[in-house]
Amino acid sequence: MGEEINMREIKKPAEVEKPHFVLVHGISGGAWCWYKVRCLMENSGYKVSCINLKGSGTDPSDANSIHSFDDYNKPLMDFMSSLTDNEKVILVGHSAGGLSITQASHKFGNKIRLAVYLAATMLKLGFCTDEDQGIPDLSAFGNDVYQLGFGLGADQPPTSAIVKQELQRKIIYQMSPQEDSTLAAMLVRPGPILALRSARFTGVNHEEVDRVPRVYIKTMHDRVVKPEQQDAMIKRWPPSDVYALDSDHSPFFSAPFLLAGFLIKAAASVGCN
Repeated sequence: MGEEINMREIKKPAEVEKPHFVLVHGISGGAWCWYKVRCLMENSGYKVSCINLKGSGTDPSDANSIHSFDDYNKPLMDFMSSLTDNEKVILVGHSAGGLSITQASHKFGNKIRLAVYLAATMLKLGFCTDEDQGIPDLSAFGNDVYQLGFGLGADQPPTSAIVKQELQRKIIYQMSPQEDSTLAAMLVRPGPILALRSARFTGVNHEEVDRVPRVYIKTMHDRVVKPEQQDAMIKRWPPSDVYALDSDHSPFFSAPFLLAGFLIKAAASVGCN
């Protein structure tokens, strides 16, 4: 008689774990911005987490009370701290969210498989010199684009800003479906610009940030972070790959299928399927 086989001892091929994407919004946004992309990627079997930075989305904090970048970005830092030692994620930062994932790359580089900058501020050390071109120039739309908040007093620099509602679609969502720009108008909140402008990553391990692979996704019809601004940041701190997306500043609305495809392609470029 043949030897009895114990089925418990038969080792099945190890299942390949799909990468974990962590999506970080830009100024005035929130985790809600990613609803289309999150749905597409989760339906394809990927794990997706969406962060609300302080004063954004469902976080109750007032933007006018947030004066430091460390305070603003604390939710992402707390999330990264909560990861186990052997857990690695793919960070995706949109617009000013690029500053958030850069800080994470400085402090948690060993937990990041890839940093993806989407129409994002990509500055290795943050805002340190006059050449740092991550601040949007919206002067083409007039001198009265923003609604400002002055949490420290009218004689002090503004602490928060939001693009005026009547200009949001024209500037931020010009290629996006009408229903998405309507949703955004209901959900966007003033962003803590004083905190964002204080983003400087000096006195940290610069070798750590350079060990994190980076990909940049350019938005070719962007009226907020213009293509030439994106090119300047790419030239100063070159990523391993640059993808071009035919979209406005909000590709999670205007080109969600293409964006999800690019994120999956970027993951594959570092061996994540």
